[in-house]
Amino acid sequence: MLRVLSIFGTRPEAVKMAPVIQALANTAGVESKVCVTAQHRQMLDQVLSLFDIHPDVDLNLMRPNQSLAELTADILTHLEPVLRSIQPDWLLVQGDTTTMMAAAMLGFYNHIKIGHVEAGLRTGDKWQPFPEEINRRIAGVMADLHFAPTEHSRQNLLHEGIDDRRILVTGNPAVDALQAIVKRPSPPEINSLLEKLDIRPGGRQLIVITAHRRENFGQPLADICLALRRLAETYPHRLQLVYPVHLNPNVQEPVYRLLSGVPNITLLPPLDYLPMVHLMQHATLVLTDSGGIQEEATGLKIPALVLRQVTERPEGIEAGILKLVGTDPELIFNETRRLLDNRDAYLAMANATNPFGDGHAAGRIVNALLIYPLNCEGYKA
Repeated sequence: MLRVLSIFGTRPEAVKMAPVIQALANTAGVESKVCVTAQHRQMLDQVLSLFDIHPDVDLNLMRPNQSLAELTADILTHLEPVLRSIQPDWLLVQGDTTTMMAAAMLGFYNHIKIGHVEAGLRTGDKWQPFPEEINRRIAGVMADLHFAPTEHSRQNLLHEGIDDRRILVTGNPAVDALQAIVKRPSPPEINSLLEKLDIRPGGRQLIVITAHRRENFGQPLADICLALRRLAETYPHRLQLVYPVHLNPNVQEPVYRLLSGVPNITLLPPLDYLPMVHLMQHATLVLTDSGGIQEEATGLKIPALVLRQVTERPEGIEAGILKLVGTDPELIFNETRRLLDNRDAYLAMANATNPFGDGHAAGRIVNALLIYPLNCEGYKA
């Protein structure tokens, strides 16, 4: 019996690990265990409920105003006894969070094989995104199997000296999760919101915004808000901007100060994964600095302008469905206006091919764990 322990702590991790955990649970010869750090408590819990995941261990480590150092220390201290108790054959971690980095380090300390889901994403700038770029580079050194979502990610790992026999291009399980979620009924709160805002064929066009990254705190986020306000004022009867606002005070303060009271801008509390996906399905455009939203907008064939200087998902840029615009308010305004007023430019982005996967990543990941040979010689998933 192969014992696999999946460890995660945030909503994005939970979304992308959910298809893998479901595949593990349905695979003969596998004993699947789940441990959550609850790095993000409320946002994590709604995904656990949505995908019917019941953790075997819940460390519940979220604390108000917790620093990265404090969180890392808490994970290292509280997770090690879990590893020693469960004694997994494989430790599965995902992405680039502090939970992932600390869990991978503990796996290495305890001589447990590590599988890294969504491996190989890089910007080449250690400060963007912070601290995620360094977290995933650390995992790249310690992982035994690297589940790269794309060929581009595989090439990043090869460039860093990772043995090609330890890299498998699987696609991103975010696509698996997205395909499952769009089949579910749209939640009533989204249906009511769309009706209230007149989002329908022949009605207003919807732009969905998410902006919350640390590197955009301060003037960059203020500049994003200025661009959003100008867009709303330029298209008062045509556009409706909907911005679910992150709870971090560094986001809340400038967003509500600069955008409250604009008639066609709706500021909402953060949305759960299910309603967020169904809201985006009705969007004409997405403006975001989120990594996961870049993948989800791409999966929904919705053009997205990326409010960052660099992205670890250049495949979407190359495919043409994502475009980097940074945080300059003039550039954000002009690029959004171009897509709104130039149908050919819009359709060129909307009809791009999704480079992030085909919805079968989870099966490839589980199969690779089952057939991984001790000498790592030429396996195929």
